[in-house]
Amino acid sequence: MPGRHYSKFTPPSLSMSELVCQKLDNDATDMLIDKWLERPHRPDSYYDWFQRVRERKHAANANARREQILLWNKGVFVPENIFTRTVDTGRLIPLDRTWVTHVYHHRSMKRLTMMPVIFSMLPELMLLRGMHDRGCDDIYVIVTDLKRHEMDQVSEYFQYVCQHTSSGDCKPSVERKINHDYIQLNNTLDRNRRTPCFPQIDLTLRAILYEKRPPFIVLFSHQTMSYSQILFANPHFVPAQEVYYDFPSGCPNPGCTDNCCELIRFPKQGADTAAVLCTKKKVRYRYGRRARPKEMCNWIDCDVCFSDEAPVGGAAAVEGSSEGSSDGSEASVDDHGGARTHANFAGLICSRCKLVKYCSPEHQRLDWEEHRRMCVKPSAE
Repeated sequence: MPGRHYSKFTPPSLSMSELVCQKLDNDATDMLIDKWLERPHRPDSYYDWFQRVRERKHAANANARREQILLWNKGVFVPENIFTRTVDTGRLIPLDRTWVTHVYHHRSMKRLTMMPVIFSMLPELMLLRGMHDRGCDDIYVIVTDLKRHEMDQVSEYFQYVCQHTSSGDCKPSVERKINHDYIQLNNTLDRNRRTPCFPQIDLTLRAILYEKRPPFIVLFSHQTMSYSQILFANPHFVPAQEVYYDFPSGCPNPGCTDNCCELIRFPKQGADTAAVLCTKKKVRYRYGRRARPKEMCNWIDCDVCFSDEAPVGGAAAVEGSSEGSSDGSEASVDDHGGARTHANFAGLICSRCKLVKYCSPEHQRLDWEEHRRMCVKPSAE
């Protein structure tokens, strides 16, 4: 059984890890967000980027209801006024959803305060949390002191291991390469006195991916001239290039676009430059969360999943209200995650913004208090 002994080819158990886990709860996350908002916005590269996002025009069409988008249509610069499309349920939710951060670090780092660790990559975590409706209530971070070239080597190793060992048995040539790279990395990091040691990084990271199933995990480095890496479980979880192509590098200089200064490697060019761990659909040992994109009712407590077929009798809700027809819908139980699929019913589309769907007028009314903060008529194409 996987997890009873440490192996490079099968998932280990998190109980075997010797790293210390420190949790930052939702209240701590709220406090960090408040402190981040208290900073003077100008000059600030993140605030300038959100301003550019606000000026971009998003056409309200069928594709816009499926693709990743980021909207700041109304109000001041606060997370509850900025909405993002989730990649798993297709909902538009605000960035004010908090999370619990699980920070794994070596016991010798107990003097290193974990609050600044999270604060240094707070904008990236807010965006990644907002991109996922489910599975991101907990975010996992492993703190290291890897330098830049070492982080590159470790990231490439985990990508290769997760892609070639997730199906169980692997080819002898693959096994030899994994053993060779593992020994080489272990010797290099041990010679440079890196903490945690590479076996503990490997064990903890793969155990978290296998047992907790997060959509992504962060390898953080507190080295001054290094960067932190985001490892995605699936290419579907990677931020879209069309939205984040000009995302700031994190350098304090607002005009800096050099990747050598980046504090966290946020994939601005989509899946082509992202560190994706597994792209196979049928695997035995799945590392990370399964990618099951759906299009669901925008009311957060609803589990109705829509089909792609057009409804009978129209699908547009009245602007600013919740009128619409749901005649002819048949509810059934979806085997994936318990969501109910409405056969032959594509949902009631908000007639003002045309960016969200509802299963009923009642759920549109319930969601209006939140949805009103971003609902505006689309600009003319």
